[in-house]
Amino acid sequence: MNLDAAMRAAIEQADRVKGRTYPNPPVGAVILDREGEVAGVGATSPVGGPHAEVLALRRAGRRAVGGTAVVTLEPCNHYGRTPPCVESLVEAQVSSVVYALPDPNPVAAGGAGRLAEAGIDVTAGVLSEAVAGGPLREWLHKQRTGLPHVTWKFATSVDGRSAAADGTSQWITSEAARADVHRRRAAADAILVGTGTVFVDDPKLTARLPDGRLADDQPLRVVVGMREISPDAQVLNDDTRTMVIRTRDPHEVLKALSDRTDVLLEGGPTLAGAFLRAGVIDRILAYVAPILLGGPIAAVDDVGVLSIAHAQRWRFDGMQPLGPDVLLSLTPA
Repeated sequence: MNLDAAMRAAIEQADRVKGRTYPNPPVGAVILDREGEVAGVGATSPVGGPHAEVLALRRAGRRAVGGTAVVTLEPCNHYGRTPPCVESLVEAQVSSVVYALPDPNPVAAGGAGRLAEAGIDVTAGVLSEAVAGGPLREWLHKQRTGLPHVTWKFATSVDGRSAAADGTSQWITSEAARADVHRRRAAADAILVGTGTVFVDDPKLTARLPDGRLADDQPLRVVVGMREISPDAQVLNDDTRTMVIRTRDPHEVLKALSDRTDVLLEGGPTLAGAFLRAGVIDRILAYVAPILLGGPIAAVDDVGVLSIAHAQRWRFDGMQPLGPDVLLSLTPA
């Protein structure tokens, strides 16, 4: 297996644990033996458990000697809840370590230097863009800004409507699109809606499996707004935890969620407009169905744009077919 293929396998491992490693980053690791064959794989455990490299080394056993460790993030070089991963790599007697991105956390950084001091060959930057835009996207944002990464997710008709004229919206998109939403919910730290969505839709805001059962991993449910919601609202049921934040200010919301990394905004057009005007949305995920609805109910309200010259500019960074629908991923231009 070449290094690019091994890194893609490590990315796949990291993707599988997104939403389960908070506050640690979701990291994937692959150990190749001397012949370049996969000897062990691993991904970050829930907090307090072993890191990706340690699990991969355990599974590789003696086959790791003289082999190569391929990791999505520079191995850590500090004592936290667990010992430094670099020491496990040194003790395993690997001959080389390949990683995609340096660790931006000054407390944990320095792993590459420690490995080099131990006589281990170190290569950085392999598939760095794939890792930065994939499993580590939200964590890297948090490291850079100190704020949670906010993704606005919405479903719309091809003409930009989030509901028909009578207010009905179930279902605009297909089962395939809805399954993808629930997968992303399970990987998020929090789901955010406004009180208006609670009044109109009475959502549960849980992550569910295709058969309707609750997924093992559930995000924090967050309701924003000044109005009181009914104690019988489904968002307050016992499926998982819920936080109610009495404010309409997006900056205050993010401050209240400052200990989170990955926030999924699923509110209606009013809340989405407020977050867009505040400039705090880092990614848009638009599930677009090939239907026409017309009518007055758009996916977003006022975003503060008075002329085309002042339009908010975004760029596509991904496009994925989901059944009859298409998922568009956008980031600020």
